[in-house]
Amino acid sequence: MERTSSTAAGTAPAASPPPRVPWRRRLYTWVIVGIVLGGALGAAAPGFAASLEPLGSSFVSLIKMVIAPIIFCTVVAGIGSLDGLRKVGRIGGKALLYFEVVTTVALILGLVVMNVLKPGAGLHADPDKIQVSGAVSEYIGEGESQRWYEVITHMIPDSVVGALADGEILQVLFFAVLFGIALNLLGPTGKPIAAGVDKLAQVFFKIVKLVMYAAPVGAFGAMAYTVGEYGTEALTNLLKLILIFYGTSLFFVLVVLGAICWRNGVNVLKLLRYMKDELLIVLGTSSSESVLPNVMRKLEHLGASKQVVGLTVPTGYSFNLDGTAIYLTLAALFVAQAQDVSLSLGAQLGLVGILLLTSKGAAGVTGSGFIVLAATLSSLGTVPVAGIMLIFGIDKFMSECRALTNVVGNSVASIVVARSEGQFDDARARRVLDGELPYIAADETADAPAVPAPAPRAGHGERPAAAPGLVPGAGVA
Repeated sequence: MERTSSTAAGTAPAASPPPRVPWRRRLYTWVIVGIVLGGALGAAAPGFAASLEPLGSSFVSLIKMVIAPIIFCTVVAGIGSLDGLRKVGRIGGKALLYFEVVTTVALILGLVVMNVLKPGAGLHADPDKIQVSGAVSEYIGEGESQRWYEVITHMIPDSVVGALADGEILQVLFFAVLFGIALNLLGPTGKPIAAGVDKLAQVFFKIVKLVMYAAPVGAFGAMAYTVGEYGTEALTNLLKLILIFYGTSLFFVLVVLGAICWRNGVNVLKLLRYMKDELLIVLGTSSSESVLPNVMRKLEHLGASKQVVGLTVPTGYSFNLDGTAIYLTLAALFVAQAQDVSLSLGAQLGLVGILLLTSKGAAGVTGSGFIVLAATLSSLGTVPVAGIMLIFGIDKFMSECRALTNVVGNSVASIVVARSEGQFDDARARRVLDGELPYIAADETADAPAVPAPAPRAGHGERPAAAPGLVPGAGVA
């Protein structure tokens, strides 16, 4: 029997969109309130505000608690439900190629900006006189002891249970891919298992929904701690580098990612508006992991197939760190400029090559950015590693921008890969981004009609059905 689409001519008119949720019941409203109040408290009572750090860290920990199981379930369900491994390889290959190309652009952009603006020139820092703190000394030690191949060997877990318990994203991802491939090879026998894993993922998504009600409190605590602990005076000496980093990241999102979105029929400004809840939570918590589950659900609601999102987003959180790539280039060249170390064009291109590999390990571990930076400078051998102490005090103020750029980059990556596979509903995406089909959690409009899948595009297979339970709505109430 032929499927009837609500968009076809002559059919019943489309149902009117659900009423909009009042602003006072929207999540992003209270996240903004939390950020503003936290900043104000940090400025007014820094001592007390700094003691509120557990509010922010506990919220992030609650989210991280389910990140590893969600990645495992979504990757396994995505691979296990596909008709063949050739499709898995094609989606994964496209995603990795995209990651490498866009990450390279981000690294080169940072290289160009630093050579033009030279914010570190004139500091004349003496590496022999730089006092290295205990924390930075530990990062330097770990970075100097790393070898180039450790990014690859670290992916292989000693224990699957240990990887899940420790939240080792790369290791969980590696095992999930192997598990999903093995499940796919079982053929029809493996389909019920894949369906069961998918149902288990829905449980973890429900947990995330419950935790997200604490997002305003987490954002309040994290912002109060940041301002109370570091104060505004921590920004004065290196404000130029901070502004350059924010400006470069904004240029990357609006111009580079904006051009990619335009080429794929999506307006980047509308995409940012659609993702505003998640971006505000990232701004408040400085953690891109805190919104990974919600980003995946929203991309599915936007029109990307569940299989593509389930493979691309978790992989991107380890291999597509655009904001981190920009930061590492800026930080490495700033440290060199501040210590009057001149790097030739060849040395700078070598730096980009090293960062293409080492930046893949800069996810999911506290202090990993400094470890990667130390490892990179150690590999160059011409820049004193102790110089990273110069930017230690402002790293916290740049972490929000890193995380924001990473989230947007992975959202765009999923759209590009899904569209190249013919598994992206362009018409639905336009309606979602125009506000006609706003996102809402499934249990809040249980009786809402499901949106039919689009007709197959020429030259591609049929797009998989939308994720169960994703229906039109208006944001988290």
